[in-house]
Amino acid sequence: MHVVRFLLVKPDVDLIIIGAGLSGIGAACHFSINFPEKKYLILESRDNLGGTWNFFKYPGVRSDSDMHTLGYNFKPWKEKKAIADGSDIFKYIDRTAAEFQVKENIRYNSKVSSANWETENKVWTVNFTDSFEKQHRLRSRFVYSCSGYYSYDEAHMPKFPNIDAFKGRVVHPQFWPSTLDYDNKKITVIGSGATAVTLVPSLTEKASHVTMLQRSPTYIVSRPAVDKTAKALEKYLPEKTAYKITRWKNIFASLIFYHINRAWPIFMKQKLIDWVRRSMRDAVDVDKHFTPTYNPWDQRVCMVPNGDLFKCLRNGSASIVTDQIEEFTAEGIKVKSGEHIDADIIITATGLKMLPLGGIDMRVDGQGVDISSTVQYKGVMLSGIPNFFVASGYTNASWTLKCDLTSKYVCRLIKYCDSKGYQVCMPRDVGDSEKQVMSVGLTSGYILRSINKFPKEGLSSPWKLRQNYFLDLIGLRFAALRNNKMFFS
Repeated sequence: MHVVRFLLVKPDVDLIIIGAGLSGIGAACHFSINFPEKKYLILESRDNLGGTWNFFKYPGVRSDSDMHTLGYNFKPWKEKKAIADGSDIFKYIDRTAAEFQVKENIRYNSKVSSANWETENKVWTVNFTDSFEKQHRLRSRFVYSCSGYYSYDEAHMPKFPNIDAFKGRVVHPQFWPSTLDYDNKKITVIGSGATAVTLVPSLTEKASHVTMLQRSPTYIVSRPAVDKTAKALEKYLPEKTAYKITRWKNIFASLIFYHINRAWPIFMKQKLIDWVRRSMRDAVDVDKHFTPTYNPWDQRVCMVPNGDLFKCLRNGSASIVTDQIEEFTAEGIKVKSGEHIDADIIITATGLKMLPLGGIDMRVDGQGVDISSTVQYKGVMLSGIPNFFVASGYTNASWTLKCDLTSKYVCRLIKYCDSKGYQVCMPRDVGDSEKQVMSVGLTSGYILRSINKFPKEGLSSPWKLRQNYFLDLIGLRFAALRNNKMFFS
């Protein structure tokens, strides 16, 4: 006798997307395009969409990738600047959400605390709280985490000696106060990464002087803020065609640049330093301040639009110090060499605190899941966790390039399940001997501090994490969905 088992709990929606940032809005657009008849909901912990591009408020916040690749593949970037200001990126996300009717499916002030997969009912139960700390629950067939990779609530802050002695104000860029008055103030920015090189030129517009204090140098390249090729193509070709050509041009250019750097690191190291030397025109000691000890792309190469950092160092509105901090003083910072840097305001551009899946408590049938014990599958799913997807990007290229591929793969997989009558799809578990710490291609401090908390990767495909758009294009867009690594039920 055949026993037919029915679902005991009907899902409220087909898909819950966690996070309404760049990747979450993109995921919703892809889903609505492919499944206009299905129901989805975005749970966003903050009171507005935009994620990073609504959250960060420090002066000069901008993209560190060109917007023809950081933008969505289905929505052309129309603004003049290819290296765009944060406010323009937010407007782009907002307009996209409005155009694809995504806004009506966003539930703001909804912080997800836990998600539990119920094998018997084949649904996810997602628990979240609203702005009044009231508990809510929703059930969904699928869950798609687009919460990013860092904590919105905490930033990385080293323990600086004697920091309480400083009489001025200490600010972390992640929590920039809207009331901060820095007109005619002496400012020291601690850091050498993307945030620091963005802040320094912007702060010089009002501050009396800005000092960039770095422990060690970073590779920095200048790039035009406006893509002249893109603007020329837009004059003669339809908007979408021009955008696609520019997008592919930039994909190829970034991939070639990355692989040349990795293949010939000594040659490219000298070349990158020579480019800085030409830009600085003997204004600073390039050997001391712009010559890293590591090879190009061991850490992410920083980009400055139109050489703005170099310009403010040349004209004297900013200066750079490469040294170790000995201690904070009442009037600023004393460094190991004995030099004292006077400051009214100190900005600690010391990095993010990475956080997997937004810190959500993941469970399967009530049993807690240690995310660090799972293995990523094609950069989209996690071993042993059913009907669950993760938006992830590239460390050597634009974040959205990978997120677009991920969302298309998610839609392909759901269509396949629907066509075959499957209710469950899940990458199988991987043996411990086949796991290793996820390699993202960078040795930056903020990554090394937390990477062991993130999912592992395997030794071979599809468990091996790729930092290559073309390999992912084949693996996510064209490769067969069914294989012996994926379980369907």
